[in-house]
Amino acid sequence: MTCTTLSTFEIDVIKQIPAMRRFARRFCRSTEDVDDLVQDTILRALTAVDTFTPGTNLKSWMFTILKNLYLTRSAKDKRLVTSIEDFEQFMSHVKPSQEWHMRYKEFEIALGELPKFGRDAVNYVLIDGDSYEDAAEKCGCPLGTVKSRVNRARRYLASRLGEGIETAALV
Repeated sequence: MTCTTLSTFEIDVIKQIPAMRRFARRFCRSTEDVDDLVQDTILRALTAVDTFTPGTNLKSWMFTILKNLYLTRSAKDKRLVTSIEDFEQFMSHVKPSQEWHMRYKEFEIALGELPKFGRDAVNYVLIDGDSYEDAAEKCGCPLGTVKSRVNRARRYLASRLGEGIETAALV
C-alpha cells in the first residue's frame, strides 16, 4: 500500500469543504446537488492550482470557482431544449374519467352485439366473476364450450374496441 502525502495546498483546500458546503446551499436545494457542486469545485481547484496566487485568500478563490460553476450549469440548464417525450414521466398515467366513461359505453354496445350464448358466458365469467364450471352449469353446456365462447367473445370485443389480440385477455 502506497501512502501519498498531501501538499499544503491540498490540505488547505480540504479545510475549506465545510465553508464551501454552506456556501453551495445558497444555490442548491438538494444535498446531492450541494455535494456535486463542492466536489466539482475541489476538482477544478486542484487542476488549476497553478493559477492560484500564494498569499491571496484561498477561500475567496474557491468560492469564486464554486459560484462560476453554478452559473455555468444554470445557463446550460436554461438552454436545454426538451421534447414532449421528456415530459412523459410527469404525465398522469390514468386516463381521464370521461374517456373511461366513453370506453365503457363502447364496451356495452359491443357486448350487446354478441349472440346471447356468448353474452351470457361473458357476463357469468368476466363480469360476475363466476368460475368456468359455474358458468357451464348456468348455461347448461360443457365446460369446454363455455371456455370457447368466452375466448371468442374476448377476441370479438377486443377487435370491436380497436384493441389488438394481445389485449384480448384484458377485456
